[in-house]
Amino acid sequence: MRTSVWVFVLAGSIAVPAARGGAVTADGRKLAAALDAMNVEHLWLPHRVANWKTGEPLDRPVTDGKAHTHCSAFVAAACQRLGVYILRPPEHGTANLANAQADWLAKEGTKHGWKPVATAAEAQRLANRGVVVVAAFKEPGGKKPGHVALVRPSDKTNAQVRTEGPQIIQAGMTNANSISLKDGFRRHPGALAGGVRYFAHESPKK
Repeated sequence: MRTSVWVFVLAGSIAVPAARGGAVTADGRKLAAALDAMNVEHLWLPHRVANWKTGEPLDRPVTDGKAHTHCSAFVAAACQRLGVYILRPPEHGTANLANAQADWLAKEGTKHGWKPVATAAEAQRLANRGVVVVAAFKEPGGKKPGHVALVRPSDKTNAQVRTEGPQIIQAGMTNANSISLKDGFRRHPGALAGGVRYFAHESPKK
């Protein structure tokens, strides 16, 4: 299945060099190290109430039967550590934060330095340069939670990106330090049918 995205063409979009998709720069390696340090496979775990900034579980049992996944809190925490603002608690609660982040990135994000990225291949190339890139999917209607993740630097080929999407790091029902977008967003069929949008922000901590 080919992963497609909503295409945005705006003046002032982040320029993407003609480098091969698998070329990870020194800044890309720094970004990868920062993302690895988040320890996402052991923090922001599902079925637990967690501190949004650290991912540490709070001493509050889950009693409502809900999944309590933390994709959006993880993205907010990672962006904060990278010196980039994205909609986060407490400006927005944790309920349906992923959907709210997707809306915010498309509407208010440009005021905070976020720029839309036209394709999955460009999203991967930017991450390989050390640019912070968010992959966001809003569930239609906004009642069900959407999903957000960060694109991580990877030496995957352009053909692999076309087939399975960029490489991402995510929290959610499955926490993964490195997983393809196709696998990471598999619980959201609409995402793989063209609903994923990418947004990029230069990191001040390069």
